[in-house]
Amino acid sequence: MRLYLLALNPTDSVTEGFLPAAARLGLEVTVLTDDVVAHREAYKGLPCPPEFRQCAVRDFREVISELSRGPAPVAVFTNSDHLQAQAALAAQYFGLPGKDWQAAYRAKNKAEARRCLRAAGLDTVWAAELAPGQDPATLADVPYPCVVKPREGVASEDVVLVEDLDGLTRFAAEVQERRRGAVLLVEEFLAGELRTLETLGDGASRQVIGGFRTAISEPPAFIELSLEFVEHPRAITDQVLAQLDALGVGFGACHTEFVVQADGRARLIEVNYRAIGDRMDLALEQILGVPYFEHVLRVHLGEPLPADLGARTGQTSYSLYICADRAGTLTAAPEPFDRTVDGIALSYRTFREVGAEHPYYRTNRDYLGVIQGIGPDQAALQRIAQEFVAENVWTIEP
Repeated sequence: MRLYLLALNPTDSVTEGFLPAAARLGLEVTVLTDDVVAHREAYKGLPCPPEFRQCAVRDFREVISELSRGPAPVAVFTNSDHLQAQAALAAQYFGLPGKDWQAAYRAKNKAEARRCLRAAGLDTVWAAELAPGQDPATLADVPYPCVVKPREGVASEDVVLVEDLDGLTRFAAEVQERRRGAVLLVEEFLAGELRTLETLGDGASRQVIGGFRTAISEPPAFIELSLEFVEHPRAITDQVLAQLDALGVGFGACHTEFVVQADGRARLIEVNYRAIGDRMDLALEQILGVPYFEHVLRVHLGEPLPADLGARTGQTSYSLYICADRAGTLTAAPEPFDRTVDGIALSYRTFREVGAEHPYYRTNRDYLGVIQGIGPDQAALQRIAQEFVAENVWTIEP
């Protein structure tokens, strides 16, 4: 049975999550990617490395053409933000289970998502698209301070809070100089506590499998600094699910970011129609004690979700990210590890290797590593993570 997996850059979610899960399910995997060299290097240590094929994966026509030349697929899957609509269209072409391509498009295009929610009468957020070369002064009634971000962006990249027209003009020019042809979204700033909702569906049913409370950096940037596993009140969850219903989101994995305002109102920030990243999906599997990645792949094989996933209770998690605060070369950092401390499963993983030189992005791309703890006591998890950071050194030389 052949699973085709569409990918851009390699990720831990695929390397440590979905590929081992596919092997356990007895699937043969072909990775379609525009960077075969990077994927071959990332997977060289796996016991069952996949087949690789070069493909212009951003173009659904090329994906369909490539699939037609190989063994018949039993599933087409991607965990990439950028490739959900392409994978959905390819799955539909071959008559396979998959996401609705229109829902995938709405989730990816933040302006379209805002329009859809407004039309459904669920939420109205002031938002306007800024085309390449368009003068920001032509936008009427901008509610400053406002958020500016790429319409199809991800991972807090080029997302900034601007205070006035001058700031909007300067930031838009800077981003569109680097992202030629990119449309920006200028939208109302939604204040509140940032949270996530993680869901999994088979097209007929959908289950909430968890959520996180997220601490972020002070504006103007929005960098995720830490996440703790939490159970959201039903009143909050129901509001988010209603908005996902309006967007048509209900198949496979979905990671939704939203804020909870002082009056208890849940307002979407963005919908990422995939599993949560930055190693949080790997943590989720440990917290719940269920084969999360296998469940995701099984629904793409056409299998229904069990009515009860058998998730354990009584466990929580805390993940603290170590971020670069300047450009330069990382010259010292702790080694990755897995250990148990006071009954807590503790791990440290690197995002940047010693000797690597990077600019200062002011986004999640500044992550140097993450310390994660899983156990029953949230206070203990935070204490141990913070002690680890205090006892170790990350050195960046100019």
